[in-house]
Amino acid sequence: MSASTPQQGRLAHAPVVLRGGRWWLDGGADSVPASDPAFTTALDDFALSMAAADQAVTDLLIRQDETPSTDPGGMR
Repeated sequence: MSASTPQQGRLAHAPVVLRGGRWWLDGGADSVPASDPAFTTALDDFALSMAAADQAVTDLLIRQDETPSTDPGGMR
């Protein structure tokens, strides 16, 4: 797992949870550790992509708030 992957959290709309750096398949009543390296690598990559997308949206919102909007008449 990459160092920048969070150590804990649930992937949005997915029955998997990252606890203490290990992926678990969450069936509601019980959880099973995910042990397939290819699967856990795919989960790591997906989690990193989701985090990057969330950060990009946050950055856009911040920039949008900082950019003054003016109308054609120069009034704000």
